[in-house]
Amino acid sequence: MTVHSRTPSVRSILFTLNGSIIPVIWRRVLYTVLLSVAVVWADFHLFTLKVGLNAAPLTLMGLTLAIFLGFRNTVAYQRWWDARTLWGELIVASRNAARQTLAFLPDASQATRRELVHSLIAFAYAMRHHLRAKDPTADLTPWLPPQMLAAVMASPNRPSALLAHMGVAFATAARAQDTSPILLASIDKELGGLSHVLGGCERIQGTPLPYAYLLLLHRTVHIYCFLLPFCLVGLVGWFTPLLVGVLAYTFFGLDALGDQIEDPFDILPNDLPLDAYCLTVKNDLVALVGDGSADAVA
Repeated sequence: MTVHSRTPSVRSILFTLNGSIIPVIWRRVLYTVLLSVAVVWADFHLFTLKVGLNAAPLTLMGLTLAIFLGFRNTVAYQRWWDARTLWGELIVASRNAARQTLAFLPDASQATRRELVHSLIAFAYAMRHHLRAKDPTADLTPWLPPQMLAAVMASPNRPSALLAHMGVAFATAARAQDTSPILLASIDKELGGLSHVLGGCERIQGTPLPYAYLLLLHRTVHIYCFLLPFCLVGLVGWFTPLLVGVLAYTFFGLDALGDQIEDPFDILPNDLPLDAYCLTVKNDLVALVGDGSADAVA
């Protein structure tokens, strides 16, 4: 996960492309700038055709568009932040469950405790693949026994199935050494926290913003940006392409950024780094159980 400076330099603000929205929108911005060049040329050279408009349509439309974009991006960021909070809870619950496994099941064999902790690591990977609709077999194989792996892979909801098997495994291990029901309930509480995280992420993924609203917003952004040169040419003349480029970058960028963070579990540059979160869970839990397999899975 890339850590960005809190006080970036002017050079990095102006020229950095890593994490920028420019690679997504540059074609739309370029098209709008080229259109503005054509409009300026026509306004200055085709004397019988004056395409300049006043700024009233630009002002009215821009106010409406700003309200739409502000509302949409606020909702999209809230979805992104909710997802980030849930994955933070997953990391904490995984650490707690692993710590309690080692503390509350001291008489269990090392192999049993390692298997229980490894199932917590597998849950993080299963969650990531479930949210991205990908096959988790390669990431689950190093952490789950073959029988449990086959049962989990046969389920349509693999993280939920894994949680069910984990609950049985923890209860079996606790009863085998006559662990206090209170201590077992404490471990079960952490598994319940993982179930809460799964349900919250599924809620975010399964409830996208209404398509009709997004379609209206996309169309309005494009119409507004394509009208810019016609409304500005009479006011700023040859500076129209420069001003249009800045405004088009802003509005197209806000629109595209909202698209990216609306689905925080995707693999676009501004989505959540789920791979890094899974790696954090793996490294922390492997270090706790102390089995020397920290580099088993990337």
